[in-house]
Amino acid sequence: MADMLVRLYDLPPLGAALERASAQGVIVRRALSPEQPRVLSWMQANFPNWAPEVEAAFCRAPVSCLLALRGQSLLGFACYDATCRNFFGPTAVVESERGRGYGRALLLAALHAQWEQGYAYSIIGGVGPAEFYAKAVDAAPIAGSTPGIYAGLLASRRP
Repeated sequence: MADMLVRLYDLPPLGAALERASAQGVIVRRALSPEQPRVLSWMQANFPNWAPEVEAAFCRAPVSCLLALRGQSLLGFACYDATCRNFFGPTAVVESERGRGYGRALLLAALHAQWEQGYAYSIIGGVGPAEFYAKAVDAAPIAGSTPGIYAGLLASRRP
């Protein structure tokens, strides 16, 4: 999986994506430090392979993890500056809520946050849905970026 590059100075506006989510009763916002235990518990239940990166995002100031919430229900997340500075990811939305625009809202919120912190570009590491990123933010593959920063990663063993 190649990495992709996003021009943060040429992002689509964030407002429409947030309004679309809000019209469905979902808010997208930055996580707060006291929410870390609940978010990590949810991560272990839904996306355990990404829990360490989300935990790292909670160590940043400001916290670099955004949440999609319907009331007290966590539907999705997006992180940036978690494993490496200037990187977007990981991100996911629970399967039952996909296709409703929450992933796009999370993506744009995180990328706009990176822009506000002074970055001109963002790297989406080890991309899965390349077509989604190309369509949503005009992301382009980075030649020679496979296997990227995750090369040589210690394999985890699950019981």
